[in-house]
Amino acid sequence: MNKKAIILFSGGLDSTTCLAIAQSQGYSCYALSFRYGQKHQIEVERAKSIAKQYGVIEHKFFSLPLDDIRGSSLTDVAIAVPDYLETSEIPNTYVPARNTIFLSFALAWAEVIGAKDIFFGANHLDYSGYPDCRPDYLHAFEKLAKLATKVGIEDNTQFKLHAPLLYLNKVEIIREGMRLGIDYGQTISCYRADDRGRACGNCASCTYRKKGFAEASIMDPTDYL
Repeated sequence: MNKKAIILFSGGLDSTTCLAIAQSQGYSCYALSFRYGQKHQIEVERAKSIAKQYGVIEHKFFSLPLDDIRGSSLTDVAIAVPDYLETSEIPNTYVPARNTIFLSFALAWAEVIGAKDIFFGANHLDYSGYPDCRPDYLHAFEKLAKLATKVGIEDNTQFKLHAPLLYLNKVEIIREGMRLGIDYGQTISCYRADDRGRACGNCASCTYRKKGFAEASIMDPTDYL
């Protein structure tokens, strides 16, 4: 059976691992990426290159003016992206409602092409505490997807939001990706990557990534400044 899946795809470590996992499970993959006013725009170009290598059926890009809403250091020029700081507070790299917006586009495309599965690189262990990466949020979105769609109401379609990395730490994610043959040197995770894709090494995303490779005893292929 030809199973179709939408993959929320940024070209980062987590989303590339999700794409590889979905393909290993026999899904025909449709990649969905966003230009949302993020300062690290280089990730969009890297996503395009990686998705092409994986031979996705189709790769869509949407431009969303989340930088007009502002409120996040990833999109607001008035707020600097901070170095990693261990804290229980949600950091200013949180983009208001970003994942809800992204998943809504994924849901719309899934309904049109007849896909019931959406893959999403949410992680609940080595992450910054974002509210839209938590298990309760993912379960709630699945319920919303059934209630908010024509196929959910008329055909009783149940959409599945896959988060295969949800309960894995970065070490486990990297090891799984290596098993699947991922070249992590092509991926970009840094919130402050320059136009050549070089990572800062100090933001939260870089910190989790560096820690993961170190603890997995695998050479970190990232190009750091």
